[in-house]
Amino acid sequence: MIKVEHLTKNYGNLTAVDDISFEVRDGEILGFLGPNGAGKSTTLRIMTSYLTPTAGNIYINDMNVLDDSLNIRKVIGYLPENNPLYPEMTVYDFLRFTAAVRGIEGNAFTIRLKEVSELCGLKGVIQKKISELSKGYRQRTGLAQAIFHNPEILILDEPTTGLDPNQIVEIRNLIKQLGKEKTVVISSHILQEIQATADRMIIINQGKIAADGTIDEIMGSFMGLTRLHLEVENADDVSPLSKLHPDLKIVETLSNGPVRKIVLEYPNKLDLRKDVFKCAVARKWEILEMTRHRTSLEDMFRILTVKEGGEA
Repeated sequence: MIKVEHLTKNYGNLTAVDDISFEVRDGEILGFLGPNGAGKSTTLRIMTSYLTPTAGNIYINDMNVLDDSLNIRKVIGYLPENNPLYPEMTVYDFLRFTAAVRGIEGNAFTIRLKEVSELCGLKGVIQKKISELSKGYRQRTGLAQAIFHNPEILILDEPTTGLDPNQIVEIRNLIKQLGKEKTVVISSHILQEIQATADRMIIINQGKIAADGTIDEIMGSFMGLTRLHLEVENADDVSPLSKLHPDLKIVETLSNGPVRKIVLEYPNKLDLRKDVFKCAVARKWEILEMTRHRTSLEDMFRILTVKEGGEA
């Protein structure tokens, strides 16, 4: 089990991770989701003992990253966002090198090489130079080094970045297969990746946890909402809309010349379209468009990761 307790990491005056706490259960695939710069990679680097926290701690199998970093590294396999490979080496030589670093040599290396190359689909390229491999096979090689010592925990930071759609599906399936026998933490800023791979997700934004649960659990708190999208002309002041009902919120306004785009949000049990129309007519706004839909998974992600001022 992984237990994160009040974790904080500062880089000078910048707080990258801000007092977060969560747990990862044994055998779980946890998706760590958030926009770029949210604090995902920093958290994972502390989890692998690559970085030390400013405050708080992470416990892995009752060991903590401050006192037991070397022992923690023995039970973790790590694929960083920038896959660190030696392009001049063959796949075989690279895996032999990384195995030797972990003390896996001789017959133990031969047996494990066969297992890992079959699992990661590397048998056909094992004698090729890494510089000759496609991006997909390079990611497979990176995964192979991460699991070569058969770790209990696998930590993957943006493992599908730069891959084409077919390669993404291949890596997804490989991660799912690995997740049958290992605890996996996978980070991404792409919602569909986490949705297709993880059992549970944590959404992090500006160093803080914005949501934690299964997709159904997180969406449950948003399912009861309707979003009404408006395009109107001559609407200099849209604040009267917020007074139509206590549960109505103006979540976004964008101006493009005389046209203003407005997004309203309210519970599904309400239908405020007539009230909005009457408000517009009373103020001589010209309605160009009015559409409504329920909050989607993408909308939910945007709501949870939007910054002040409307910048996503």
